[in-house]
Amino acid sequence: MSEKKLSVEVTIPVYNEEKELPESVSKLCRFLSQELKNYQWRITIADNASTDRTLEIARELAKKYLQVSYLHLDQKGRGRAIKKAWRKSDADICSYMDVDLSTDLKSFPPLIKALSHGFDIAIGSRLLLGSTVLGRTLKREIISRAYNILIKLIFGTRFSDAQCGFKAVTKKVVKEILPYIKNNGWFLDSELLIVGEKNGYRIYEEPVKWVDNPGSTVRVLKTTTEDLKGLWRLFWTRPWKKIKKGRKDTIL
Repeated sequence: MSEKKLSVEVTIPVYNEEKELPESVSKLCRFLSQELKNYQWRITIADNASTDRTLEIARELAKKYLQVSYLHLDQKGRGRAIKKAWRKSDADICSYMDVDLSTDLKSFPPLIKALSHGFDIAIGSRLLLGSTVLGRTLKREIISRAYNILIKLIFGTRFSDAQCGFKAVTKKVVKEILPYIKNNGWFLDSELLIVGEKNGYRIYEEPVKWVDNPGSTVRVLKTTTEDLKGLWRLFWTRPWKKIKKGRKDTIL
C-alpha cells in the first residue's frame, strides 16, 4: 500500500495584478506539475480588494486549471490575504510566494522537503552565501540589510532575511502561531519569523536567486515605517510568551 502524499497549499496574494497573474499562475502550474510530483499540490489566488480585473481573471484561471482556486477579501492587506488562505486550508504544508515570481522557483522544492524532514518554517533568503540578487537598487539593498541586522540586535534571532516573499510552514505552525500574528500587511513576514523562532520552531533557510521587479507595487518608505512600528509592538508585547504559556497549559 502506497504512502499518502503530503498536501501543499501555495497561496498567491494579489492586489491589482491583472497583467502578471495569468502568466505567473501558468508558469507555476507547469513547474509544480514537474517538480512536486510526490506531493498533492494546489494554488490559491488570494485577492485582497483589487479594483481592476484581477478577481475576474482569478475566476477564469480557476476554471482553466483543476488545481487552482481563488478567494476574495473586501479589505486590502497582503498579510490579511495570506492568513485567510492559510486558515481555510487543510493542507499539511502552507506556503506563499509573490505573484511576480521574483524568486527563482527552483528554490521552492527544497523548502517543502525541509518541512517534510522536521523543520517547522522554511524561507528563501537573499542574504545567505550562495544567494544571487539582480536589479536591486543600492538604496533598497542597504535598507534591507540594516533592517535584518536590527531584528537580530533587538530579538537575538538567527534567520537572515525576514522580507523575502517566499515562505512555507507546517500545519502545526498555522494552528499554533498564526492566531497570534496581528499584522495584516507586509510585516507579517517578519512577525511570523520572530514569533516562530522565539518559540523554538525550527527555521530552514534556502539561498535563492531573486530578480527585482521594476513594476512592483511595494512602497519602500511606507513598508519600512510599517516594519519599524511592528518591531516596536513586538518588543513591548512579546506574544511568544503567551504562546509558550498556552503550549505548557495544553501539555499539563
